[in-house]
Amino acid sequence: MKSPLSRSLTIVAAAGLVLAACSSGADSAPTTVSGGDATTSTAAASSTQQGGRVAQDGDLVEVHYVGTLDDGSQFDSSRDRGQPLSFVVGAGQVIGGFDDAVRGMKVGEVTTVRIEPEDAYGQPSDELIIEVPYAPSQGDVAVGDRVTLSNGQPAVVLEVKDDTVVLDANHPLAGQALTFEIELVSITRE
Repeated sequence: MKSPLSRSLTIVAAAGLVLAACSSGADSAPTTVSGGDATTSTAAASSTQQGGRVAQDGDLVEVHYVGTLDDGSQFDSSRDRGQPLSFVVGAGQVIGGFDDAVRGMKVGEVTTVRIEPEDAYGQPSDELIIEVPYAPSQGDVAVGDRVTLSNGQPAVVLEVKDDTVVLDANHPLAGQALTFEIELVSITRE
């Protein structure tokens, strides 16, 4: 018997959830400022000697983080995976409150920030409770199973009917305040 976490059910849903990613180009070569013993370019080293570069919109950054809920339970950690998270500041690749927390940080700096639901995954929305057609030939599903919609969005099965399934496509952390301890590991500026 498969674990509910390992099940994947593709269901064509009319609900459209759009993820946007922004990118920008530059004509000059990128410079990287890293913590520890990493080598930096002359321009980056000069910037570091002048008080240090701070992360700003458009910078590719690497951060280590540990995320906890108000009850102290940990929900995610790049440190546990042994690999920092890489993203472009201000490009909408991470939740808004996380972007805001990293913006202005220096390499090697560590900060702890509590992000309210509105700047994280928002409040749960009734619009993300959807009922979609379902045929048994699509596979077994049960209440509580985690499934994947055709657009890649994860959802949880709330109810299984004869020919439909009711799904909750809200993010599992919707409605939660999130606390992150963040360490800025590197900045690459193009």
